[in-house]
Amino acid sequence: MLSTRAATLPSRVAVARKAVVVASQRQTALTAVRRRGNISVRSIQSVAQTDRDTITRLLYSLGTKREVERHLRIFSSSSHPSQPAKFAVIKIGGAVLDDLDELALSLSFLYRVGLYPVVLHGAGPQMNDILESEGVKPEYIDGIRVTDAKTLQIARRVFLEENLKLVGALEKLGTRARPITSGVFTATALDPSKYGLVGKITRVDKRPLEASIRAGALPILCSLAESNDGQILNVNADVAAGELAKELQPMKIVFLNDKGGMFHGVTGEKLDVINLDEEYDQLMKESWVKYGTKLKLREFKELLDVLPRSSSVAVISAPNLQRELFTDSGAGTLIRRGYKLLKHQTLESIGKDRLRQVICDRDEAIRVGKESVAGVLSALENAKQGEWSIYADEPLDAVAIVSHPEGKTPVLTKLLASRSGVLNGVLDNVWNAVKKDNRQLVWTASISPPTAPSPSSAPHVAQGEEMIDRSWHFDRAEGSFTRSGRSLFWYGISDVSEVEKVVRGLEDSGRVERAYLPVGLAKAYLGGAGSGVGLNGTRGFATLARGAGMLGRTRGYATHAPALTPTPSTEPKRVALIGARGYTGQALTSLLNTHPYLSLTHVSSRVLEGYPLEGYSKSSVTHTNLSVEDVERMEKGGEVDAWVMALPNGVCKPFVDAVERGSKEKEGEGSVVVDLSADYRFEEGWTYGLPELYGRSAIRASKRISNPGCYATSTQLLIAPLLPYLSPPAWPTVFGVSGYSGAGTITQPAEGSSGGPPVTLPKVTPTSLEGGIRPYSLTDHIHEREAGWHLSRLLSAPSSPPGAASPTTPRMQVGFIPTVAPFFSGILSTLSFPLSTSALGGADIASMYAAYYTGERLVRVQKAVPVLGDVQGRHGWVVGGVQVHSGRERVVVVGGLDNLLKGAATQCLQNLNLALGYDEYAGIPVAGEVA
Repeated sequence: MLSTRAATLPSRVAVARKAVVVASQRQTALTAVRRRGNISVRSIQSVAQTDRDTITRLLYSLGTKREVERHLRIFSSSSHPSQPAKFAVIKIGGAVLDDLDELALSLSFLYRVGLYPVVLHGAGPQMNDILESEGVKPEYIDGIRVTDAKTLQIARRVFLEENLKLVGALEKLGTRARPITSGVFTATALDPSKYGLVGKITRVDKRPLEASIRAGALPILCSLAESNDGQILNVNADVAAGELAKELQPMKIVFLNDKGGMFHGVTGEKLDVINLDEEYDQLMKESWVKYGTKLKLREFKELLDVLPRSSSVAVISAPNLQRELFTDSGAGTLIRRGYKLLKHQTLESIGKDRLRQVICDRDEAIRVGKESVAGVLSALENAKQGEWSIYADEPLDAVAIVSHPEGKTPVLTKLLASRSGVLNGVLDNVWNAVKKDNRQLVWTASISPPTAPSPSSAPHVAQGEEMIDRSWHFDRAEGSFTRSGRSLFWYGISDVSEVEKVVRGLEDSGRVERAYLPVGLAKAYLGGAGSGVGLNGTRGFATLARGAGMLGRTRGYATHAPALTPTPSTEPKRVALIGARGYTGQALTSLLNTHPYLSLTHVSSRVLEGYPLEGYSKSSVTHTNLSVEDVERMEKGGEVDAWVMALPNGVCKPFVDAVERGSKEKEGEGSVVVDLSADYRFEEGWTYGLPELYGRSAIRASKRISNPGCYATSTQLLIAPLLPYLSPPAWPTVFGVSGYSGAGTITQPAEGSSGGPPVTLPKVTPTSLEGGIRPYSLTDHIHEREAGWHLSRLLSAPSSPPGAASPTTPRMQVGFIPTVAPFFSGILSTLSFPLSTSALGGADIASMYAAYYTGERLVRVQKAVPVLGDVQGRHGWVVGGVQVHSGRERVVVVGGLDNLLKGAATQCLQNLNLALGYDEYAGIPVAGEVA
């Protein structure tokens, strides 16, 4: 909590401010040229851009280029034309107004880089001076200025004068500013008998502020309010700033004072960061936290409790404003809600699915295909108890995984941070927790530029490891070795011989990927002359070439080698299909016809009994009408290896029970059952077979698999990547349009007297739809319940049963409206998802989908809105058309699949393959499914 951030650099700040003066002089000259004659708009814009580029480059003197650009990018993206005032509210104390030139330079600096804060000022010292000169003694009750008519008259005059002075100083620097001294705050009298004409704000009208920003001018406010009947009321400027922030929901609320921060009441040291969630209660008990400090802390907490967690308060002096905003080290006191840091030693305690999401979203090794999420999680699951720890905050904005087997040097295997985790210092807090527990530590980082995505891939947004600046690692290491853009870092290792011993141990055990280790272990490479290693903070770079024959097995960053996937089976096996008449049965028959190892040996259909199976050429198969007794006998005798139940809802239980009875008397393992109906999708003991979301290992180990519904598959695939930004009780809604094949089939006798097999027809025909669409089951559709039930698993601990929410997490709800359309097959699902943050743009969310489904061979992420041609006859799921609402409160995404394939038969074959030990995609034409 106490100040550990770097001291200010006055000389650098002075250089940066000088740029504002130079830019203002250029602006003055440009204005003169405008008056003398015509000048092109392009020339004006060019000068403005040059000013911005110059000042941005000078910002680099305050911190690293990357951290400055990161903060600038985040602040710039916080506002939108529909909500232009979401960057910052800056409250200026009256004492700061005395140094008007310094203040104007700091605000102009922001203006020059394209940022428009809402500025609100007080004028307490100035009012006191005038009141005392007129023989009026200022009176305060409970820290509130008692305001009579004369005091209010002076207040109005002083506020107007100070407001115009600040506007004039800004305009002098070429910074457009607009004085706004009324029309924003509406108030009622707080307690007229006690405080006089002091107001309590009841409404904030942000329209004048937004109009000013849209016009390219900084809005400059004072803290005067009006009642509904037009009475002017005085309002404490801190209170007014808080009410303004509640209305605007900005990223930053900045309180400029002449002290430059908040200070410890005993030691006098500046408080660096205050994490309210973790420290507030203890701080309020400290003997040195008194009166004004206690009041400020209470006000800050009450304010931040109603703002997004991405919002924070900064108390800073005007000269150090830029350093506070654009560097990680800061300069004043940062107050944020924060999160308590937790140390996990089981996946259950952190939540396996939550960790999976973090790794998938942020791990560069996963994004480029060096590792798999399953491999990372498997390595943790297979390790002995107590061999690793995960350090993280509650929302997992920063996560560190440390491997520490007994007697071994600890290795930091993963360090993953979100954008807000880096910006708000959560990463540093997690690092400090890691360092506290580990006297020595080794870790790796790839500091070369990230692999460029292919031209067809979705836009990539820096996140995770890429969000962590390369200097971050060097600053925290006591030594390092770098080769070909890969660095090995350590601390707590004091001499060369110990470094050599540690490196040998890492190489022998394979706990660090070989590419990060020195080619040779001679001391010349580990701290000697010409070394690429620097002890005590030296940051040398080796240029050694990798020797022939030195290539080791790639293990990524994981401490443990990823669990080996079993070698796919090639053993021929037999499948029985019960319910072969419908469209799904026909589609599955076609897939099994080309499967390299599976044979369809039995097909059962009451209506088609005795007729040959069409569309299957491996062997001659005739439809039978299997009874429950037949199924039990066949299972007992081991006649089939897998059963597929393609029956209507509510019909298959007797057949499943028969399989259960037969398997109990069978020698060896029982058969696999895959049920395509909804009967077992909520059943304990059955595995829900959606491999892309809920993993493959459970399916591989299961004998009872429920195949997801077609609508439910698309709905869950659409929603899952966005769950970290869920905003209960605002739940997502999906509007689905399906081809008429999804409504099922009927049969009728063959035409004429041919005696041919009955004809399968759709229940709903295109003619009956009259060329339009027909909504149905407008509420409580079975797929609505199914999607919410299983997505709840991603919101709760992995040990929870399907559909169960954790004690602190509400059960997932999804609004779903299905419609049937006059085309044969295909589903297009349109998701409207309320967002808990306004910081995400369309490109961010598109990249989230691309990252979430990296490596999935039956998922295609595209830029365009999916259309029917993208899904009909295709075996995968496609997503695209990401659009964020102008208010940034919700995103709309479109997904699609063929209801008979990925929505039924193809997914069934995926599950069969996994459960029977085959390659997941055996028999599935995957070429072209991934863009």
